[in-house]
Amino acid sequence: MGTIVVTGGAGFIGANFVLDWLSINQDTKVINLDALTYAGNLENLTSLQSDPRHIFVKADIADQGVVENLLKEHRPGAIVNFAAESHVDRSIHSPEAFLKTNVMGTFHLLEAVRHYWEELPANDKAAFRFLHVSTDEVYGSLELDDPAFTEKNQYAPNSPYSASKASSDHLVRAYHHTYGLPTLTTNCSNNYGPYQFPEKLIPLLIMNALAGKDLPIYGDGQNIRDWLYVGDHCSAIRTVLSKGRVGGVYNIGGNYEKTNVDIVNTVCTILDEMAPASPHKPHNSLITFVKDRPGHDRRYAIDPTKMKSELHWQPAETFESGIRKTVDWYLNNQAWVENVISGSYQNWVEENYGAR
Repeated sequence: MGTIVVTGGAGFIGANFVLDWLSINQDTKVINLDALTYAGNLENLTSLQSDPRHIFVKADIADQGVVENLLKEHRPGAIVNFAAESHVDRSIHSPEAFLKTNVMGTFHLLEAVRHYWEELPANDKAAFRFLHVSTDEVYGSLELDDPAFTEKNQYAPNSPYSASKASSDHLVRAYHHTYGLPTLTTNCSNNYGPYQFPEKLIPLLIMNALAGKDLPIYGDGQNIRDWLYVGDHCSAIRTVLSKGRVGGVYNIGGNYEKTNVDIVNTVCTILDEMAPASPHKPHNSLITFVKDRPGHDRRYAIDPTKMKSELHWQPAETFESGIRKTVDWYLNNQAWVENVISGSYQNWVEENYGAR
């Protein structure tokens, strides 16, 4: 794969993947396509500013003509699709944007890729891959004693976000079965790590704790998630891209289920240690329970057995090692955090949490 296209490559997971890919694949080129909505941030990619292997294109995946021209110009051997609206709370407030990007955007991207792929020479056509990055939330919610989600679980999305991602997954599956497009789909658990937009739980906790602000926890805090360090997610995607079975679906998890309140207390304990000069210690004194969000799924859990047995992949980080790396990164990159937190972001926090 001399050239790949990464969509959504200025966002949290996408940017981490681009940085990871270019650090490992020295002789490749990444065409990075991102619309730079609120969560897309070119500061995530400042280390690549003078790297000729990284070509950034500001564009929307729904702009099919632009994508088609881009594919003709650069002749990639693979597409890795991270482009998505991805925050459940925002989908509850403004669901239409999620349908536009996650459903119609994926449709137009698939159409552009299909037209490009159908015209490739036979060898290039056989080697080409379209990898679609999705979420465990498409499977719905688990009870405490239910087995973790496998690739055979029935879809049962419960939010506008997860419904839009489920729709995009179905489109990818349909394009493989109808047109023969060589697709791969991954469904991951909750990611955390560097460059994550601070609307998500862990960076929100770090940012608020250091500022002495409330640490909001929905409901009783007993909602359970499986946590995956973003670097492990990147390595898993590389593995699926190189070794995954065409048409296959692969669940990627971190083997770490914890309640939200446990996560908050863990982050607070690490901050107490790593930021000893903070005037807000102990940081868990800032914990505040707020009204639960509508339709809040109780538990997600990923069974990554297929990744291990078929592709010989498993996460390198424990949660303990990954969360310490994450907290350390945010403490040492306060300028990035300050630049990300705009007035519009503060308005969003007030809109989502203020009334609770």
